Amino acid sequence: MNQIGKLYPYIRRYWKRALLALSLLTSLVFFDLSIPRLIERIIDQGIIQKNQQVVIQTALIMVAISLVSTLIAIGNNYYSVQVGESVARDLRDGLFLKIQTYSFGDLDRQKTGQLMVRLTSDVAAFKNLVQISLRIGTRAPLLMVGSLLLMINTSPSLALTMLPLLLITSVIIVFFIVKMEPLFRTVQQKLDRLNNVLQENVAGVHLVKAFVRADFEGERFEATNEEVTERSVEVMEFMSTMTPALTMCINIGVVIVIWAGGLQSIHGNLSIGQIVAFTNYLMTTMTPLTMMTMLSNTWASGIASAKRINEVLDTVPEVRDAPDAQPFSPTALGKIVFGNVSFHYNGTNDEPVLEDINLVIEPGKTVAILGATGSGKSTLINLVPRFYDVSNGVITLDGTDIRRIQVDALFAQIAIVPQETILFSGTVRDNIRYGNPTASDEEVIAAAKAAQAYEFIMALSQGLDTHIEQRGANLSGGQKQRIAIARALLTHPKILILDDSTSAVDVETETKIQDALGAQSFKHSTLVVAQRISTVLRADKIVVIDDGRIAAQGTHQELMKNSDIYQEIYESQLGNGFHLDEPVPGGVEGMKE
Repeated sequence: MNQIGKLYPYIRRYWKRALLALSLLTSLVFFDLSIPRLIERIIDQGIIQKNQQVVIQTALIMVAISLVSTLIAIGNNYYSVQVGESVARDLRDGLFLKIQTYSFGDLDRQKTGQLMVRLTSDVAAFKNLVQISLRIGTRAPLLMVGSLLLMINTSPSLALTMLPLLLITSVIIVFFIVKMEPLFRTVQQKLDRLNNVLQENVAGVHLVKAFVRADFEGERFEATNEEVTERSVEVMEFMSTMTPALTMCINIGVVIVIWAGGLQSIHGNLSIGQIVAFTNYLMTTMTPLTMMTMLSNTWASGIASAKRINEVLDTVPEVRDAPDAQPFSPTALGKIVFGNVSFHYNGTNDEPVLEDINLVIEPGKTVAILGATGSGKSTLINLVPRFYDVSNGVITLDGTDIRRIQVDALFAQIAIVPQETILFSGTVRDNIRYGNPTASDEEVIAAAKAAQAYEFIMALSQGLDTHIEQRGANLSGGQKQRIAIARALLTHPKILILDDSTSAVDVETETKIQDALGAQSFKHSTLVVAQRISTVLRADKIVVIDDGRIAAQGTHQELMKNSDIYQEIYESQLGNGFHLDEPVPGGVEGMKE
């Protein structure tokens, strides 16, 4: 219940509607409890006394109560649904906004499929719990308590006879609810796994087809789906024993009432109407217990989902503003300094990905990061915008530790073109404007021209208004990369990070992009990660990363003289076509020698 208490603020926002739903429910319970007493009146004062007027009057009252109860029930359902759906909407908003604060490390630990389940099925389960509690869950205990009181009022001795049976029934129900909550939590965990497999398969369906792995993926999904089914069946089998157990308790109770009540009636201590009323109150007491048992799966599932929702909401992001964090100065130059930086992906438990990184990026300069696959290039640049925090050492921006700069302010001054280009459904214009929604069309066109994207955009069916499919499915890899570069340039960043962002374009286009970047009216420090050596030749500084350490740094000419690793990379890609006494190639013509 503590897990539900943590989510109470989401319900408290709608306390007026919730209170109205509960008030209607309470009045409905009073009407329900009046029916057995009216039946007693019909039997004792009407039928036995042969008083037709009492029978007709009481019957009309019962019809009126039924009509009013129907209207009250409709009102209760209406407000219960409003509260439940509103709470679900707010929870989805809260979870989504919380996920936006996650660092890359947080997202590494909680997979996409798991978070999707939290936002969908877990929220739906908690919504059902709220609605059921306002509609039936609260009605059941009120009916039970009211019936008990009226049973005592009708026949205290008979009520005491029934007390042990009611206690046994309550213990059975509590036992089932307590046992079911962890079972439902396990089902939700298996559902997480199923969603992860499904998400991976849908995202990589082209690869699955290309490698003819549909059968393998089908078997993997089938195995995971079977686990979900087995757990669900296990829960249902456990639940299936509840109804027979409670039905047995109810039947025993009816037998006891008829037997004990009949003996008292024979001795004149209890009327037939009172026995019928007592039996109805017994059923009104036991039926809510049965109802609560049938709904226990909703409660158990809701409690399990509440715990999983709280796991997301309670997560403290690894990367967050320090108490003394300052805004990023608009006059900042963009000088970046790495001081003895080391980084481990899981705190200090794993092998270090980066060690003893000492590097200076001067304002307005271009620094290229070169190295083999897995050497730590992308990890290094991910530390600058604080996607991850350093494990040891410090990174400063204009002399200020980036951990002392407000995260949002830091992000606002850094533009990133990631290794995997991500475009959103919408127009080309919308995607380029993504980081600067207020940019004019002239600015959009200028950014597109600088990224060498303008010509192909204008060749599209509707130019800038051409619709981009999900993840840019209707564009080539090079086209997507150029739109991503234009998107980054439009934000006029102090720091521009290009993570192998021209790998899908030809050398000529890449050179034109580099020329355009150098001609930008705003000055920015540029970090370029590349596998292709032609991308880095004209950088102000080239940093060679090898096994998580800086193996060498300097200009192209300096590294050709001093770095065996750089020479090896250069020779493997360009051979002997370029010599140190020649100028660094500025375009395709220079590369053709």
